[in-house]
Amino acid sequence: MSPRRPYSSYEVAASAPGRLDFLNTHQDYKGLPVVSVAVNLRTYAWARGGAPGACGVQSANTGESAEFRPGEPPRGRSFPDYVKAAVIALGKAGVEARGCELLVEGEVPVGAGMASSAALLVAVAAALSYIWGGRTDPAFIAEVAYAAEREVMGIPCGRLDQYGSAFGGIAYINTRPPYSVEGLPPVEGSFIALDSGIRHSTAEIHPRRQAELDEGLRALASIAPPGLRERLSGRHYEIKWEELSEEELKPYLAKIPEASAKRILFTLRMHSSTLKALEILRGRKAEAPYIPPSAYEGPDWRARAVGAVMTYQHALLRDLYDVSLPELDKIVEGAVRAGAYGAKLSGAGLGGIVMALAPEQAAEGVKGVGEARRWVLKIDRGLEVKAL
Repeated sequence: MSPRRPYSSYEVAASAPGRLDFLNTHQDYKGLPVVSVAVNLRTYAWARGGAPGACGVQSANTGESAEFRPGEPPRGRSFPDYVKAAVIALGKAGVEARGCELLVEGEVPVGAGMASSAALLVAVAAALSYIWGGRTDPAFIAEVAYAAEREVMGIPCGRLDQYGSAFGGIAYINTRPPYSVEGLPPVEGSFIALDSGIRHSTAEIHPRRQAELDEGLRALASIAPPGLRERLSGRHYEIKWEELSEEELKPYLAKIPEASAKRILFTLRMHSSTLKALEILRGRKAEAPYIPPSAYEGPDWRARAVGAVMTYQHALLRDLYDVSLPELDKIVEGAVRAGAYGAKLSGAGLGGIVMALAPEQAAEGVKGVGEARRWVLKIDRGLEVKAL
């Protein structure tokens, strides 16, 4: 771990990466597997013990500081509120708070779709758990960070961000119990993040889509035959989506609200295309209408084929989930024209970044497509904790 500044007066330094939302976007809160890419923009947290019953936190980026008592609930979504949530989630996981002084420095852009809040929570939870005698392994910290964001902050997220940050690399994340992570082999080329400059909020986008899914499931269950009805009965996070097919639902989708029908179709097609991409990443050629045969020509065939899946998934996010914008579509199209293997929005959508996968020799050209901030990124390691 190479923090930008040494803070040797602290007991521990922890860091966690941001992530790109590689495959199966908007599926983790449905219990479906997702794939993330950890990138070399990180958040650092330094911690030491403090006065009993008091926590002090400061941002090295902005100078903002706050003091609070452990267990004090967050009152908004400011930087100190996330720290309060991490303290509460650690307590619920059995790590007793005994006071702290915490310093945080972040490289992950906020509101851009690179999981800045997850990187913050993972780094902070690990640093605090260390000084309070708790565990710091990625699985424990990822679940604490998820609980902090979902249960304490009340943000209706899935586990993609926290697990992707804690485990690092290209990670296949199983978001149903027992939660597990599989490291996938690196893919050829470079990842590029192109910021639209439009800020977005997961807390505003997710509830609407989840409500539309639940409405559609209720409507389908009311008209489907008994065998199918049983598999449709439940909330969006209870359904075993992988046991449903578009073919069997097709006769009924036209009879439910259009928005809900689109969200359900999106879920099935997004998951199916992700399974194709996983085959490719593992070195097997997969056939699909959106993967041209020419993708399998040349030594970089895995990147070409996965890129085709990425661009297809962006079309699904645009047409069936309605979370793209003309500005994002323009960046995707421009990146592909500039030589990218493929591109798609990353994160909740309606702003934030587009991620592209491109040959290394085309990376700078693809980067030039962005009009706001842009980065050529490297795949990075996950959570790191170092005693000082």
